[in-house]
Amino acid sequence: MRGARSAKWVAIAAVVALSATACGGGSDDGKSDSGDKAAIDPNGTFTVESGEPENPLQPANTMESYGSIVINSLFTGLVDYDESGKIVYMNADSIDTTDSKTFTVKLKSGWKFHDGTPVTAESYVKAWNWAAAPANAQTNSFWFSDIKGYDEVAPESGKPKATELSGLKVVDDTTFTIELSKAIPYYVYKLGYQVFSPLPESFYADPKAAGEKPVGNGPYQFVSWDHKKAITVKKYAGYTGSNAAKNGGVVFKNYSTLETAYEDLKSGNLDVITQVAPKDLPVYKQDLGDRAVDQAYSAIQSVAPAFYTKQWKDIDPKVLQGLSMAIDRDTITKTVLQGTREPATGWVAKGVLGYQADAAGDVTKYDPAKAKALIAEGGGVPGNSITIQFNADGGHKEWVEAVCNSITNATGVKCAGDSKADFQADLQARKAKEVKSLYRSGWVLDFPMNANFIRDLFGTKSDGNQSGFSNKTIDEEIAAADSAATLDESVKAYQEIEKQLPNYMPSIPLWYYKVNAGYSEKVSGVQFGQDGDPILTGVQVKK
Repeated sequence: MRGARSAKWVAIAAVVALSATACGGGSDDGKSDSGDKAAIDPNGTFTVESGEPENPLQPANTMESYGSIVINSLFTGLVDYDESGKIVYMNADSIDTTDSKTFTVKLKSGWKFHDGTPVTAESYVKAWNWAAAPANAQTNSFWFSDIKGYDEVAPESGKPKATELSGLKVVDDTTFTIELSKAIPYYVYKLGYQVFSPLPESFYADPKAAGEKPVGNGPYQFVSWDHKKAITVKKYAGYTGSNAAKNGGVVFKNYSTLETAYEDLKSGNLDVITQVAPKDLPVYKQDLGDRAVDQAYSAIQSVAPAFYTKQWKDIDPKVLQGLSMAIDRDTITKTVLQGTREPATGWVAKGVLGYQADAAGDVTKYDPAKAKALIAEGGGVPGNSITIQFNADGGHKEWVEAVCNSITNATGVKCAGDSKADFQADLQARKAKEVKSLYRSGWVLDFPMNANFIRDLFGTKSDGNQSGFSNKTIDEEIAAADSAATLDESVKAYQEIEKQLPNYMPSIPLWYYKVNAGYSEKVSGVQFGQDGDPILTGVQVKK
């Protein structure tokens, strides 16, 4: 298995990031290392293609792939998930509830942070309280909003009335309780996301410094961060989890382009590449042979309007429906992307609870005549011109140009790419609400359920909502889905919400991701999980 914890915003044309988790994930064909009898060095280290994290390495402050892959190597949370979406207990021994509102968490004994201090119930409760507090400006603070008392700690307006979430209580060293403001039948699934990681007491002396040299409780221990060059972690010898590393450590190497990373892979200067650039897709399987990876995972590529701009504020959804129907997904995925993506037919990625085919109806079907008519019916594209923002270091240029050409040829609307130097610059422009028109939005599962692709992207207050989309009806339906009596009923309620999204067009779905990756002759046991990321702990380094 590979945990479905998060990588959130996808940096490159098809990758995300997660961490090493409890069980093994599927390889490209299930036999990538058959017959390989080379001797293994259990202390050998290997390199992975990556980039500069957007923020300090704090678990609640990471919502993108480059930071997440490191965070998830350093921290282990309460739960993970297997390939079928079932909960697997990691640091938790059990999580019990009778009403889906109050949960009792019991921790496994003997777990320690990398500084030798014990992981206790207080390690979780204090970390969550700190992350929820507005003064600490954590990117993912809203993830704690389900817990009772969040409105007092982080009110929409005015000063906080409390410093701690009233719904969190430490019972003893290995037990704590979580009380939500209302019942949520899938809440245990959410606890697998990295935001719910514990923190050692040393963190609070200087949180900023701790973000530069994090102390976790996971299978790897932090070694160094040479900014914009590399982050190095090593195997933590005292780790007691089920996913102990089979190698000595990992070096996450920064690359400005995927093309450069691929050349390094071929020359033996890089061991694992998480995504092959469009230019190299036609040849990578021939180049790498059994070391080439081609598999699906739970992520989706979309294009999102910046609804806060003059161009898209109060836009008629028919205009966006028309732009969507002007995109020839079949041709672009088969040619530009070499068959490595599958045209999307909805907003929820494949492989998660509640995925449904054709949720978007006709709006993702290529129909130039209908596209042009819908745009006209909706009053036209303001200025008759759009741009699509993307990060230049992620292999997006080719498909953005293809999407733009398809839109222009079908409708006459001018379209051009708006390139940002790297993923950091792209994310910062989104956060500062500086997107000029539209932006490319890649999203991978945080937990294996459709709510993660709807509530966490399109809820008005959700951290993942960077477009400014807001709709009272959708918010009310999300609240109702969260209040369903059972997990199954909640999943079905979210399915109904997804079927209504064509009427609002919060984004334009493009295609489902696939892992198109590879690895060097130096390593074996390289597998990728449901999140599309290499399972770091399972990699073995040859002598």
